[in-house]
Amino acid sequence: MSSRKLAEIMTNSTFTIAFLNSTDLKTKNEILSNIANHYGITNQEAYEEVIDEEAESLMDYLTGNTRSAISVLVQRFKLKYATN
Repeated sequence: MSSRKLAEIMTNSTFTIAFLNSTDLKTKNEILSNIANHYGITNQEAYEEVIDEEAESLMDYLTGNTRSAISVLVQRFKLKYATN
């Protein structure tokens, strides 16, 4: 399955949940802290926002160097599931 097909099947919310579940706790916390700091909310509120049924793409919430780093991980994640 191509990464495009994966994106067509999964909503932003389900993709983000699967992606965050595939990362280690440090990475997950870095992602949520980046979002929380940018929007002036808590990590829990950031988590609830990115997994909401109407959430945007996870990448839309990230800023700075964290955005660049997580972009690479997201691409790897997509490729992993596109080839399985």
